[in-house]
Amino acid sequence: MSCHGQPCSVSFPRFIQGSVVQTPYAFYHWQCIDIFVYFSHHSVTIPPVGWTNAAHRHGVCVLGTFITEWNEGGRLCEAFLAGDERSYQAVADRLVQIAQFFRFDGWLINIENSLSLAAVGNTPPFLRYLTTQLHRQVPGGLVLWYDSVVQSGQLKWQDELNQHNRVFFDSCDGFFTNYNWREEHLERMLGQAGERRADVYVGVDVFARGNVVGGRFDTDKSLELIRKHGFSVALFAPGWVYECLEKKDFFQNQDKFWGRLERYLPTHSICSLPFVTSFCLGMGARRVCYGQEEAVGPWYHLSAQEIQPLFGEHRLGEDGRGWVRTHCCLEDAWHGGSSLLVRGVIPPEVGNVAVSCYEVSLRGCLLLDLLVCFSRPPGSREEESFTCRLGELQVVDAASLLAPLPQVETVTISQVHWQPAASEREGPPALLQLSCTLQWSFLLSQVRCFRIHYWGGTSDGSPGRELPRPEMPTFLGLAFATQYRIVDLLVEAAGPGQDRRVEFLVEPVLKEGFRVPQAEWGRAALLYSAPA
Repeated sequence: MSCHGQPCSVSFPRFIQGSVVQTPYAFYHWQCIDIFVYFSHHSVTIPPVGWTNAAHRHGVCVLGTFITEWNEGGRLCEAFLAGDERSYQAVADRLVQIAQFFRFDGWLINIENSLSLAAVGNTPPFLRYLTTQLHRQVPGGLVLWYDSVVQSGQLKWQDELNQHNRVFFDSCDGFFTNYNWREEHLERMLGQAGERRADVYVGVDVFARGNVVGGRFDTDKSLELIRKHGFSVALFAPGWVYECLEKKDFFQNQDKFWGRLERYLPTHSICSLPFVTSFCLGMGARRVCYGQEEAVGPWYHLSAQEIQPLFGEHRLGEDGRGWVRTHCCLEDAWHGGSSLLVRGVIPPEVGNVAVSCYEVSLRGCLLLDLLVCFSRPPGSREEESFTCRLGELQVVDAASLLAPLPQVETVTISQVHWQPAASEREGPPALLQLSCTLQWSFLLSQVRCFRIHYWGGTSDGSPGRELPRPEMPTFLGLAFATQYRIVDLLVEAAGPGQDRRVEFLVEPVLKEGFRVPQAEWGRAALLYSAPA
């Protein structure tokens, strides 16, 4: 299943290091999809780093979009498709390089303008060349084609795979149909798709625009027919639940929408250890670090989203008196901004109930599921209700616990920029705004992320002596690469004949979930003084 995502026309996903957002859009049903397409109406849409990180953490491929539209799109297509092979190969090479550099997995090609005979004739070889080069350079890479142009060059949506557009399907990894199909379209496609039935992604517009089978909260009607004929699904704009319904009910509506699709969506398994998750959505009303409140206020950082469980409701028996529900919970957290809320009822005739949080598939291991079981108190004969918040779940390979702690090495500070800060406080010391870039060395495969801190201190002029500093450094933010940009950090200016010092610390957060002692953190200091 492909999820063709519109992140709700909001701008915050471009902030690589997070942002302050009161009610952001959160996608957390990653186990239900295989591919996430980041879509916009720009010619080349590069998925933001946060979306790519969250998808990859859940084993989901991420595609960017190459789209041409209207007269301007037609001119662009003629410029690179109507000439010789060097032109379209140059464009394909650049698309592959972009995917490599930004570490996403491929492209949806969406040509929504008519093409000349020369341009449409070169489109299949363009797709074949792009697909071949992407497979060579990006492991697991994919190129999908959207049902728009036919082999004559006309812009004529077919709502199915047929003899008019089959040439494009044969030239890439998959075909994304337009949305106004009926069951007879699906029946006709069976012969066209052959053994590649799973490579046909039948489009479903969640907004239910046009003559569609089902959308909005009736999207399951479309999926029922698509699955009946064995095709894949391309869900367009599941952000409908955020854009068109009440923001205060977003999580309830999001769970309702995906819950209605659950029976048509096979889920992902966990295939490697260590497996550690704090259930964080990458957002919250406050930030918590291992049970200690660290900051209060809204935050959004999609790269910080941890592996999400299987959300939904499970009922016991035909009468449905016993049930278990799982929800994301922003009211409390152990690490990050949220936890997993589990609620349910144990009926009198049942001793316990369980919820399956994750499916597991490990070689050489008998572990099949990670689940939580709730039992009634000894001697109880009444119906029992329960509520539980889970803060973190850890499954660790014992051998990894014996390995020495890795260290952050060679922390450097570059691209330093100072400027006076506007301050409302009266009298000295004056404030400065410091911007700089931290870089360091560390094996990324060993960490969930890095936590960046700083200390501001004052030297009294005597070698080796400093004024006392706080016991704990101040938290700045999270990094998911071996660099972090600090912007407009307020520090006290140095007075005449005075030196000052600011020290930055890089704390690795290991995949096993254990805290690294502060002595093992990487650090670098910046000394500064007032100009003569």
